[in-house]
Amino acid sequence: MAEKNVLAYFKSPEEAEGVARKLSALRVEDMSIDRFSRYAGEGYDPMNPVTGSISSLAAVTQDAAITNRSAGILAAADPAASGLSHGGQGGPTGHDILLTAVVDESIHHQALRIIEEAGGLI
Repeated sequence: MAEKNVLAYFKSPEEAEGVARKLSALRVEDMSIDRFSRYAGEGYDPMNPVTGSISSLAAVTQDAAITNRSAGILAAADPAASGLSHGGQGGPTGHDILLTAVVDESIHHQALRIIEEAGGLI
């Protein structure tokens, strides 16, 4: 039978996990829940005031350290970072949890209905 892919966005991991439990009852082929952000990497990790260490600079490899610092720089340069801006250019919608599922074509519409009833965006 044919398979269909579903990408659904949620505001919290708990919402996505609730839908995942319901979709599991439908026997999905594969499913994952991930958080994403506007910038790649792990983002900015501020200095620990007690120890004085900056964990984003203590990466195992040089490439990882560059990626972490770059993501922090991008996030800090964003107009929304100051709190004095509305964010501009379609800022975050609050739906930063992504549920990805592969379902059989016969249950595709039922899966979409479950997601929409739970408040997910497709």
